[in-house]
Amino acid sequence: MTTTANARGRRRQPKGVTLGDSLFEGVSAAVAFGVLALLGLIAVVLLLTAVPSIQTFGLGFLWGTTWTAQPVPMFGALPFVYGTLVTSALALLVGVPISLGVAIFLSELAPGWLRVPMTYVVELLAAVPSVVYGLWGIFVLAPAMRGYLEPSLQQVFGFLPIFAGTPIGTDKFTAGVILAIMIIPTVSAVSREALLVVPQSQREAALSLGATRWETTRKAVLTYARSGLFGAVILGLGRAVGETMAVTMTIGNKIGISASLFDQGQTIASVLANNFGEASPLEASALIELGLVLMLVALLINVFGRFFVGRVLRYQEAVA
Repeated sequence: MTTTANARGRRRQPKGVTLGDSLFEGVSAAVAFGVLALLGLIAVVLLLTAVPSIQTFGLGFLWGTTWTAQPVPMFGALPFVYGTLVTSALALLVGVPISLGVAIFLSELAPGWLRVPMTYVVELLAAVPSVVYGLWGIFVLAPAMRGYLEPSLQQVFGFLPIFAGTPIGTDKFTAGVILAIMIIPTVSAVSREALLVVPQSQREAALSLGATRWETTRKAVLTYARSGLFGAVILGLGRAVGETMAVTMTIGNKIGISASLFDQGQTIASVLANNFGEASPLEASALIELGLVLMLVALLINVFGRFFVGRVLRYQEAVA
């Protein structure tokens, strides 16, 4: 009787599905939903802790430009949001072309004996601690920027507001360059993987039509891999937005909004690192609200990136 019941139970299971498959599926689903639950828990805890600031300043916190605890506490997020966006944009402007050049060289042009060791060296940059980049920025990059690069840029482009002011070396421009160096390993590694998955037939078809090596790379390879390349840029932007120590050590940490890249400033991450240890209860609540704003900015960046990549993929499928 028992043998018959067991046989019926086995027959009820879908063909090819075992107990191990079911357990693996359940554990994987639990881990996936656990990550979402953890993210939601972090957001809820931050929101509850930021309630005093939200009640005190309301929506005006987002566009407030003053950050002072005396004589009357007044905290606004706009200078730090501005500093975050400016330094991140500068990091993309400087770092993405270099990263794409590295990825194209490693995937399309580099000889075999050089490709592997150079790939390891580039990826090794991602393992360098942020504080080491910051120290290098203070003692090497900042003096070079103050003495050579920034004065040269000002002589040529000084009529532009973004290059006005006195070059001091520890400013938004230096922080943006540090961020550009820090995102190169991430963007180049992901871009290289996107280029490597392009079918060889794409290259052969372009070459058979008489295209040069560069035309093949530009029209056949880069066009085919553009969704992956954009995803790499989004990952780099996420890294730049949340970077803390290197930016804190090189941006000057001055509260304010100015068009010039040679002026000091602050980002959301840097003000959190600088002020949280000595903050009053209301200021600590305002800093936690800044953390919520940073989470929102990162979320919007990722949503936009996924939306854009999805549109590119649908376009490619329609053309194909």
